[in-house]
Amino acid sequence: MGEGKNLVGVDIGTSSIKVCQLKEARKSVGLVRFGYAPLAPQIIADGQVMDRGAVTEALLRTFAEAKIKQKEVAVSVSGQTVIIRKIAVPMMTAAELAEQIQWEAEQHIPFDIKDVQIDYQVLRRRPEASQMDLLLVAAKRDQIQDYTQILRDAKLKPLVCDIDAFTIQNLFEHSRGLPPNQTVAILNVGASLSSLNIVANGISAFTREIANGGNAITEEIQKQLGVPYEQAEAYKCGGDPAQGGMVPNQVVQVVEAVCDSIAAEIQRSLDFFMATSGEGEIVRIFLTGGTANLAPLARAIERRARAPVETWAPTEGIGIEPREVNAPLVQQRASQLAVALGLALRHEKEQRS
Repeated sequence: MGEGKNLVGVDIGTSSIKVCQLKEARKSVGLVRFGYAPLAPQIIADGQVMDRGAVTEALLRTFAEAKIKQKEVAVSVSGQTVIIRKIAVPMMTAAELAEQIQWEAEQHIPFDIKDVQIDYQVLRRRPEASQMDLLLVAAKRDQIQDYTQILRDAKLKPLVCDIDAFTIQNLFEHSRGLPPNQTVAILNVGASLSSLNIVANGISAFTREIANGGNAITEEIQKQLGVPYEQAEAYKCGGDPAQGGMVPNQVVQVVEAVCDSIAAEIQRSLDFFMATSGEGEIVRIFLTGGTANLAPLARAIERRARAPVETWAPTEGIGIEPREVNAPLVQQRASQLAVALGLALRHEKEQRS
């Protein structure tokens, strides 16, 4: 539940910053401001900021160029310092759970409990077994503090910190709804990280972050063809316009090989879920993220997972204010906007459900 105005969604990704501001009406949601800034390689690695000054400067520039005056923002974290677990605990009241959660978390979190920020949500109560299922989330305090300090340095006011996978799930639920009696997978393939969220009967049942993404394709093209990073990136995205959009045959082979490698890692996570969850078969995989535009990736995932793959545009169901937003740029970057748009659905005042 949320009250007050929408927050500005700020997605600080490995290769770019995306900023979205939404306006909610009674029956519609519209994108009223949009900003995008590319980041040079190695400014952010595995969710860790390596050059704080460069990120702060990019944020200041993006907000200015997009003419976003609102300072209250929502941000998310991802990477190997984020732990998500589905656990079972004895039935207890909300007050008892608030007292017990630190002890419960210590049993499941592989970090010193003093070094992490804990959050949780009750998924299901099972009185017949005197238990209830919780979604337990822990993120390293230093990563959260890094991100919030960078936002403050950019004259912004962070009010919400979320996790990429759940931010995307919220957006998907807004645009498509979650099937109440089926199992689906929502897969966001970014530059260096891929987040997998398997939703069973409307509830997140399994999440995993895979340290692989579109950068692996660019780097392999660089290695195989001996070209600069920028040219390898252009080849990956369909060719350099300065060279007539031509792509060497070797690039096609590299893209297909690396896409198959990424799909193999995703398949291992899907197989683990199916072997351990007791949930039904995955009926569909929804693919988004900057790398989702590569047709060989969707084909490789579908072949390996033996489940239909559908590319999902995060802007689906969201109106665009043409007088205020660069619509062609939004269209060009649409697949990269799941996290920023999901964050922009958050509100100033939120209550635990």
